[in-house]
Amino acid sequence: MPTAIINSLGTYLPKKILTNFDLEKMVDTTDSWIKERTGIEERRIADDEETTSILGFKAASAALQNGNCSPDKIELIILATTTSDYPMPSSAALIQAMLKATNAGAFDIQAACSGFIYGLTLAKAYIEANIYKKILLVASDKLSSVINYEDRNTCILFGDGAVAALISNEGEGLEIKTSNLGAEGIYSQHLLIPAGGSKKPASEDTVKDKLHSVKMEGKEVFKHAIRRMAKSSLECLEKLNIQVKDINWVIPHQANFRIMETLAKQLEIPFSKVFRTVHKYGNTSAASVGIALSELFESQEVKPKDHLLLTAFGSGFTWGSVILKKTETND
Repeated sequence: MPTAIINSLGTYLPKKILTNFDLEKMVDTTDSWIKERTGIEERRIADDEETTSILGFKAASAALQNGNCSPDKIELIILATTTSDYPMPSSAALIQAMLKATNAGAFDIQAACSGFIYGLTLAKAYIEANIYKKILLVASDKLSSVINYEDRNTCILFGDGAVAALISNEGEGLEIKTSNLGAEGIYSQHLLIPAGGSKKPASEDTVKDKLHSVKMEGKEVFKHAIRRMAKSSLECLEKLNIQVKDINWVIPHQANFRIMETLAKQLEIPFSKVFRTVHKYGNTSAASVGIALSELFESQEVKPKDHLLLTAFGSGFTWGSVILKKTETND
């Protein structure tokens, strides 16, 4: 049976930086209050012309370059996003056009902050079923386009960014060993964008009432996030018949420093093994885990046979975990 391997990664982060001190001038908050409760110091904000598809295209181009792969070799593009450029067409199709990946199918998936994990699981299934040999998974979100910068409970949390992974059935990189996905839609009202869909189409009232921006009940999200990510992570370990001590790095969704710290305690893993980028980028939704994974490789030594645990939680509620294993070199 073919094995799904992440051969390369690419990221794109907008140049504009929005610091906590900038936010102090916009809403009733302080740098110390934000850092104490979230660990976030700054986040990246896309320019007006940088849409979700453009962010994704730039990350995808970097992944292809890093993997020495031409766009015409890609057979499928999967985009995980909550902030697609349009209700239709898919932003994956827009990325396909920009890349000139003329042999690729393309579609979006929406699992909010769990999107990268869901996408890895899909790509693994396609590769191992021998349906496709080369897949480009992109996770891109422009959260600044759906944030109310008068709401201090949400505007401090989110930033923009994108990541892409070239996944194939050959070569070196990170083998996608196993995954675990979950959802519980009965809690959907705790984290959502109320208007803009078929239930509440855009109108003068929905715009006036700011219903096209993220609404969140933070305490509920915090509570569920820790429990679901911990359980999902342990179920992945059980599938592989390995233990927490066999995990070399944990790369969780980069939403909140406290969530990551509590998750490490739940898993009984040293916090030094939890890789963090939340202080630099805030919550970049679907892109967050992948951006952190890419930066792990830039800053730390990942050895052959090392196990990496990725876990995320998002609106839906959705959650999921993946275990990756660094392949051995052919030298």
